[in-house]
Amino acid sequence: MAAHAAVSTGRRFSTHGWGFPVTIGVLYGLYASTVARQGGPTTLGQLWLGLVSAIVLAVAIHMLHRFGRALPRELRAAAWGSLSGIAVGFLFSLSDASILSSSGLGLAVAAVNTLGAYYVYYTHEDAVGRPAPY
Repeated sequence: MAAHAAVSTGRRFSTHGWGFPVTIGVLYGLYASTVARQGGPTTLGQLWLGLVSAIVLAVAIHMLHRFGRALPRELRAAAWGSLSGIAVGFLFSLSDASILSSSGLGLAVAAVNTLGAYYVYYTHEDAVGRPAPY
């Protein structure tokens, strides 16, 4: 009896790490399509907007979670701040707000989240970027 062992040289696909990004992405996509609807009937374009928004945000969150540790703490904090600022500014722009107010809100959210993320990374990592021992 010959036993054939499957030898894998590549990396297996795992769903580990996708739960949080997909949940946030779905909620974001639903909210984006609801804001774009503005009380009117639901259209196919609004559903596509919600689906694409959900996918883009979920993939961006997953990539930052997975590869963010390769960045220095300053750039990682700026990446999280930028992602949150872009997401909030885009949602605000769907409510027919002006570009200036959408950009201003997005920049304010990005600045606050960048500062918050930097504080967390600075207080929870040692100088070389590893989590501090407790």
